[in-house]
Amino acid sequence: MMKILSLGKETPEVSRPVVMGILNVTPDSFFDGGRYETEAAVIGRIHQIMEEGAGIIDIGAYSTRPGAAAVDPKEELARLAPAVELVRKYYPSVPVSIDTFRSEVAREIYQCLGEVIVNDISGGTMDPEMFGFIAATRLPYIMMHIQGTPQTMQKNPVYGDVVKEVYRFFEERTEALRAAGTENIILDPGFGFGKTLEHNYELMNRLDIFHKLGYPLLVGISRKSMIFRLLDTTPAEALNGTTVLNTIALMKGASILRVHDVKEAVEAVKIVGRMGDLRL
Repeated sequence: MMKILSLGKETPEVSRPVVMGILNVTPDSFFDGGRYETEAAVIGRIHQIMEEGAGIIDIGAYSTRPGAAAVDPKEELARLAPAVELVRKYYPSVPVSIDTFRSEVAREIYQCLGEVIVNDISGGTMDPEMFGFIAATRLPYIMMHIQGTPQTMQKNPVYGDVVKEVYRFFEERTEALRAAGTENIILDPGFGFGKTLEHNYELMNRLDIFHKLGYPLLVGISRKSMIFRLLDTTPAEALNGTTVLNTIALMKGASILRVHDVKEAVEAVKIVGRMGDLRL
């Protein structure tokens, strides 16, 4: 039976798909790095995300594109905290997700700014204290799969069966987090994180198998290389391909779409949702 994830006191539970809008306060993210480095630009992006219909804002302060440079925790926090504060100022009830694998960063944000969703690209493998922090606070936790690190993940990733191995990773990590005392978990297969083009499409093709684990699924394929490399284009030209894959993900039961382009994703949710209503 699918567990229902609570995203905050003022917001509904995820019983229908939700769009998560991306706000990258980084100079080097693969698609929008450097666009939101001033307060005015961040405020404008926050308003755009919400006006286009997102239900969650995901803030990233450490680029995890392939080969990205490491960022000091103090620098990550210095970028992250002001953006979270601005969301709280203008949209105090919207759930905020912080894209970090560091428990010390998540703890500081939680202590100073309140409840957030923790979006951890490593599923707790890069910081042994993360699960203890999540269990103690019971914050919603996005558990993503990655092979390697952002610096190494695309250097010849190898799997026997990518779906079985990602599934086994989730089985083991969710069991560990439950043993620590919480299961307010979202699963993210980690498209593009230590996967080849073939691995990514195999995961998408068999995405519905992860429902057996009983947790909501997040899909983040927005403008990624699995689209623009297949189509021989660029991230800037990958919106149509993103919408196609988001639609497929919704039809396979994704609960959250993490996207740069909120309006288009919201439209996909409405159309797929209408098709579901007609089947009732």
